[in-house]
Amino acid sequence: MKKLEHRNLVIGIHDALQEALFTDKYADKVIEQILKKNKKWGSKDRAFVAETFYEIIRWKKRIEFYSGKELNPTNLYNIIATYFLYKKIDFPIWEEFKGFYHRKVKERFKLNFPSKSIEHSIPKWMEKLLIEELGENSWEKEIIELNKPAKQVLRTNTLKITKDELIKELEAENIQVQQIDGYDDALELIERKNVFISESFKKGYFEMQDASSQLVANFMELDEKMRVVDACAGAGGKSLHMASLMKNKGQIIAMDIHAWKLKELKLRARRAGVHNIQTKIISDTKAIKRLENSADRLLLDAPCSGMGVLRRNPDSKWKLNPEFIERMIKTQEEILQSYSKIVKSGGKLIYATCSILPSENRKQIDSFLEKNSNFIFEDDQIILPSATNYDGFYMARMRKK
Repeated sequence: MKKLEHRNLVIGIHDALQEALFTDKYADKVIEQILKKNKKWGSKDRAFVAETFYEIIRWKKRIEFYSGKELNPTNLYNIIATYFLYKKIDFPIWEEFKGFYHRKVKERFKLNFPSKSIEHSIPKWMEKLLIEELGENSWEKEIIELNKPAKQVLRTNTLKITKDELIKELEAENIQVQQIDGYDDALELIERKNVFISESFKKGYFEMQDASSQLVANFMELDEKMRVVDACAGAGGKSLHMASLMKNKGQIIAMDIHAWKLKELKLRARRAGVHNIQTKIISDTKAIKRLENSADRLLLDAPCSGMGVLRRNPDSKWKLNPEFIERMIKTQEEILQSYSKIVKSGGKLIYATCSILPSENRKQIDSFLEKNSNFIFEDDQIILPSATNYDGFYMARMRKK
């Protein structure tokens, strides 16, 4: 049985949960700030705090059931104590844990879950939606997989290094990785590590990018002479991968409505040695109009529910709602309709989401093709977490006549 000896770790977990669950801050940013604030914590303590934080968020509904109380800002320590007890972590009865009834909670561990939503720790509306979208026989295996912690996957920057060379560089820094069958440039970390402090990262030899996300650039059928527009580029993970596949040739125009994301992309491009990416802020419809009929390839990595990446963002289970997903579906429809004009005759439009919901994926494509007879469907792929053990993703490719 693991024994917990440092009270300040529990206070750190409590403060992080308070921010992640009761403000609009994202969990990854919250834990990053807490760890930055507590520089004296050793590597094992930091790992323990981060893991406990994410696991409590991931299994919130199940822990609430065991504790007999719904989580709120006043009973967070009770929820943390319930988690420790469930995980067989021995802890002293510090002031924060006074009034915690070990015996009552232990008794509840023996009870059967009254519903699938409690068993899988998701909101009731999400269970209903997944059944509607994926079917009675499929939804459960996807949510089981999405409740597992995300794997750490790197993408080799082939502009600077080969995959075999990168493996050797990482081994020299005591970072163990393994290759993934069917993924050209991907390497999976065998043990979780902060790879951002490694020399290999500073030299631009790799980027962090999930294995499923790495499939998108390959799906685009790129070549070195093309003009490519990445219209929802964000911080540019896929733009950087495209640049690598295009051997730093041709032109990539990375666009986004957020200037700070494009600023981050510029920093990443500099580190990666990429110089064929041009960034453009989308401030109005003129930005799209100027690019009409000009792109050989257009990538629409559309905003979505993120239902394929719940393992990476477990807090989104508690922040999402059906109304938000409906708004996303409407936004995707609008983006497809307005941005598709950027594709030139003979060019191709690639639509992608990190969702596993057909309403955000194939149904969007069918609806778009129905209204736009000048586009021909070529291919699509749904990447399910249960089949790959990586993020859920969708991609479709259409050619303009």
